[in-house]
Amino acid sequence: MEIKILGSGCSKCKTLEKLTREVVEQNGIDASISKVEDIVEIMKFGVMATPALVVDGNVMIKGRVPSSQEIKEVLTK
Repeated sequence: MEIKILGSGCSKCKTLEKLTREVVEQNGIDASISKVEDIVEIMKFGVMATPALVVDGNVMIKGRVPSSQEIKEVLTK
């Protein structure tokens, strides 16, 4: 699984990255996580509000910081 955190580096973006890494580690999910801060790359996903969580190329959550439980649900579907 390939996970991308889209965001400029604001506190919400950092929180989403931290929560996502914690969920992946705690649940033994096999995933690579990367952070995308380049606004041009972010816009390629059609995201206008960050932070955003992208899983295998699909934007799953955008414009807010979800709960750990919601991240887990998205990653284990």
